[in-house]
Amino acid sequence: MVNPHPEQEALQNGYFLDLVLGSEGFEAFLTDLAIFSAESLSHPDSPVFCGITVLRKKRAATVATSHDRARVMDDLQNDFDSPCRTAMDQMGSVLVPDLAREYRWPEYVAAASSQGVRCILSVPLLVEGDTRAALNLYSERANDFTEADVERAEVFASHASKSLRLALKIAQLSDARNDLAAAMQSRTVIDLAVGAIMAQNHCSQEEAFTILRTASSNRNIKLRHLAQSIIAAVSSGKVTTHFEE
Repeated sequence: MVNPHPEQEALQNGYFLDLVLGSEGFEAFLTDLAIFSAESLSHPDSPVFCGITVLRKKRAATVATSHDRARVMDDLQNDFDSPCRTAMDQMGSVLVPDLAREYRWPEYVAAASSQGVRCILSVPLLVEGDTRAALNLYSERANDFTEADVERAEVFASHASKSLRLALKIAQLSDARNDLAAAMQSRTVIDLAVGAIMAQNHCSQEEAFTILRTASSNRNIKLRHLAQSIIAAVSSGKVTTHFEE
């Protein structure tokens, strides 16, 4: 396997870390990583387009690219059985030397053949849990990725995977925080609506909540939405949740 010079490897890893810390959010990080990947893995006389696909449990596929053409190709890879999905499933690199002579993924090949891309390399990115990810490289020239290019891309992907795992952990923490904030907001609205029902009906908290839940079921309206309408009817102010971040 082709290994970079130790100093180059250190600089590269440092840049990957800078990408994580300097990007505004997970998708921005992926876009920056895709651009850096394309710049790092392109040939002097033949540019490479790069796409990164990340599949997380219960979430839509996240796609980031260095070029609009890579965006189209990555979207197609997610729509069909494709080199990208095969690389993620088998955790091994998949090379398509010439898309015009490829027969392994007929539906994908038929959809992608008009995009001007001839050579494809999909390299899995090592992540954790149920998440899967791949680095997809595209060239307009057939047979453009040599064996050395594949090895170079694999080394690059191994280092990129470290930054991706860190970015995913940060994204998961951010998602958890946002989910908690939403849950607290919803709980506050429901509690206020229960209080309004208690005041209006001179009943207990449990009885008020039963009234609210029954009305929600009978009207086929989500509990939170019904609670919001009740609060809107008795208050002109916006309901906010106060907690320290």
